Amino acid sequence: MTDPGIALSVVVPTYNEAQRIGRTLDELLAALPRLSSSWEIRVVDDGSRDDTARIVTEAAARHEGIVLQREPHRGKGGAVRHGLLAARGALRFMCDADLSMAASDIARFLAIVPTRAEIAIATREGAGANRVGEPEHRHLLGRVFNNLVRATVLNDLSDTQCGFKMFTARAVESIFPFVTIDGWAFDIEVLVIARRRGLTIEEVPIEWHYRDRSQVSPLRDPLLMAKDVLKIRANALRGRYDR
Repeated sequence: MTDPGIALSVVVPTYNEAQRIGRTLDELLAALPRLSSSWEIRVVDDGSRDDTARIVTEAAARHEGIVLQREPHRGKGGAVRHGLLAARGALRFMCDADLSMAASDIARFLAIVPTRAEIAIATREGAGANRVGEPEHRHLLGRVFNNLVRATVLNDLSDTQCGFKMFTARAVESIFPFVTIDGWAFDIEVLVIARRRGLTIEEVPIEWHYRDRSQVSPLRDPLLMAKDVLKIRANALRGRYDR
């Protein structure tokens, strides 16, 4: 439910992120007062087994804008879905826990949503985008996967998997009750549903910094994600995402 007192919700899905969630919160706390008149940072803990929840609880005691939302372990997609639906802001931004994009770049999404589009998604490809420190094999795997996505379900988006996306509250409520995938490919289902709902999407080129503690397995997860892409395509062809 939207709270008229909150303009922006930043939803941060976490799973065993004790080593870096403190730094991420510090960077968001420094940036958000300059970006929005009213905001919340909603950390959605996806059943972490380390000290993530304790660190966020202690931060929330010091800063009233921080909210800890504890969920059973489902996967990143499940954490994002439940976090965005529980968020109270008129605008809702999903943000990777490693904050591989400068927090100040949230301003670039605010310049687009809601005036030009209902959804803005980060892209690490094309003019104006820059990847910093990414191993070549990681980039290659990402491009192979993106080609699969473009060939099957979303032929006009250059980077569906970057973890920074902004939605209007209306877009969240139109999309996320219908999302079924809890794993890494949830972004694709989100954007397919958005297309079926007629929602406008704009890409935002960013400077993205590779973090070497990525929880994506370069061998196992691309295969699972490819399987999910085919599932999404089948669901779309059956009309499952149509009103």
